[in-house]
Amino acid sequence: MQRRDFLALGGLGAGSLLLPSFPGRTIAAGQLLETMDVALKRRLADAALQAATTAGASYCDVRIGRYLRQSLITREALVLDVANEESVGVGVRVIADHAWGFAATSRLDPDSVAAAARQAAAIAKANARIQTQPVQLAEAPGVGEVSWKTPVAVNGMQVPIRDKLDLLLSVNAAALEAGASFAASRMFLVNEQKYFASTDGSYIDQDVHRIWAPFTVTAIDKASGRFRTRDGLSAPMGMGYEYLDADPSQRFELPGGVVAYGRSYDMRADAVAAAKQAQAKLKAPSVKPGKYDLVIDPSNLFLTIHENVGHPLELDRVLGYEANYAGTSFATLDKRGSFRWGSERVNLYADRTEPGSLGAVGYDDEGVKCKRWDLVKDGVLVDYQSIRDQAHILGKSASDGCCYADSWSSVQFQRMPNVSLAPGGARLSVPEMVKDVENGLYIHGRGSYSIDQQRYNAQFGAQLMFAIRNGEVRELVEDGAYQIRTPEFWNACSAICDARDFRLGGSFFDGKGQPSQVSAVSHGAATTRFDGQNVINTARSLG
Repeated sequence: MQRRDFLALGGLGAGSLLLPSFPGRTIAAGQLLETMDVALKRRLADAALQAATTAGASYCDVRIGRYLRQSLITREALVLDVANEESVGVGVRVIADHAWGFAATSRLDPDSVAAAARQAAAIAKANARIQTQPVQLAEAPGVGEVSWKTPVAVNGMQVPIRDKLDLLLSVNAAALEAGASFAASRMFLVNEQKYFASTDGSYIDQDVHRIWAPFTVTAIDKASGRFRTRDGLSAPMGMGYEYLDADPSQRFELPGGVVAYGRSYDMRADAVAAAKQAQAKLKAPSVKPGKYDLVIDPSNLFLTIHENVGHPLELDRVLGYEANYAGTSFATLDKRGSFRWGSERVNLYADRTEPGSLGAVGYDDEGVKCKRWDLVKDGVLVDYQSIRDQAHILGKSASDGCCYADSWSSVQFQRMPNVSLAPGGARLSVPEMVKDVENGLYIHGRGSYSIDQQRYNAQFGAQLMFAIRNGEVRELVEDGAYQIRTPEFWNACSAICDARDFRLGGSFFDGKGQPSQVSAVSHGAATTRFDGQNVINTARSLG
């Protein structure tokens, strides 16, 4: 985008985007509508497969990717940044002499792709000299030529930038009019056009879309200088721009005057509510530390699921592969089938097929068809997340289909699928759950958090906490965070609302690995009660 066009759109050209960087080039919005020719992708894939097998590879897969990323950042009436990024290239992974090798190229011609395949084979043979155990690859029968696409009604990449900025600036204006001192809103869109081919006989074409529109509003008490913020309560989604259509049927009225959203989001209405709640937080009493029964909304519980279920059940983490960067896991293999993770009502599952979720695809980046499977059944740990070269460790004949790379230039590895808490089977609404709580807290929105290196001890804050006394949601309270030990927390689960309350939360930029890669993953839940949890006051001064 030319500077004069940017100035005309936003009124100010300043700032930069502090997000994970990807190999690629900055492009103008008009170029986002191009697509790669399927026939060309097939020729490139066949060139790599042939070159790899000729070079001695027993297996080869090829990922031809076009990754489009768009971000818009605003504050009050100012546009701080608009960025479009495109990254296109080919990654080739092979097994030769029972070892992995990988190489990539940004040149989209058969000779260059074949050269990358030969380089990957040479790397695999070099790795084989020092490798202590041979790669054992689970079978993944070829599926021939298939395609899958995120079911979008409106491609967000095709919506004019001016329209997106108008929405964000109107969100800021609505918050300011409602009493906020500051307002900042952002929008992130991702389109992954991925073509996978392998010597197993698969040629898989996929078109994946994701969207996220977060904001933060701030209220300031000018007399004291104190301030409070409230972030948006929406979730990032695997949807198109229709997610921002503000469908009233996807609006949930909850106790405490909180409004939640399902598969459609009214960003302006949430910003107005946030401005009023940020002001209320300035006057809210500080929470008294102690034991409480917690009623946790999905907008907060998703993060606890992510950190204390999703990550500790990644098989590579359990095996110690992530120890140097992001820790290991207390959920060691000897616990499978016997460890009491939670109460009998706790059923946690992995699912890469959930409509609208961030992790939904037809096939993973190893060509494995995606599915749903149990991780914790009736409170007992029963399984982990695996990919093709890990399945044998669990005695499985097939991968769970959770392999992913964030770019054609990155080697794919095990990433978390969508991990969710199944809703309760008995009919139970949020007001009915609250009615039985004598001394508790009603919790919304992700806040600051910390977690130990084994995903066992953790602490979670929130955007909103309301006191519950004698079955009624009362005043807003501040400065609270709940502390947990993972199995004790899930064993304290005493009630889960039914499927009517099931909603998705998620992480749009979830980092893992060295070199670090970013993925996106959703976590579903209904409002859930946990009895007798320790709550601290984060504002108290030591000494």
